[in-house]
Amino acid sequence: MNYGYVFRLAASAVLRPRLAWTLVRIAWRMRARDWYRKPPFLPLPPARYVAWRMYTAFGAADHVPDVAELERYAAWVRWMGRMRWRERTS
Repeated sequence: MNYGYVFRLAASAVLRPRLAWTLVRIAWRMRARDWYRKPPFLPLPPARYVAWRMYTAFGAADHVPDVAELERYAAWVRWMGRMRWRERTS
């Protein structure tokens, strides 16, 4: 595991709490449905799902997005959430 990558993402999230909250929401949505039934009992996404997401987004199943790509995706998720809320309230 690339701890420098994790450190950069964590530092970015600490500097921007809204980004941290969005990343937590994204991670929770991607979790395996029965994560609490199988060891290691962590809400992690299935490897096949992550590979499929990377393939559809970047063209390679083994692609590791950089911090800037994750930040852009989180901003897009936040923006889509606001648009969805506006549709419901109008």
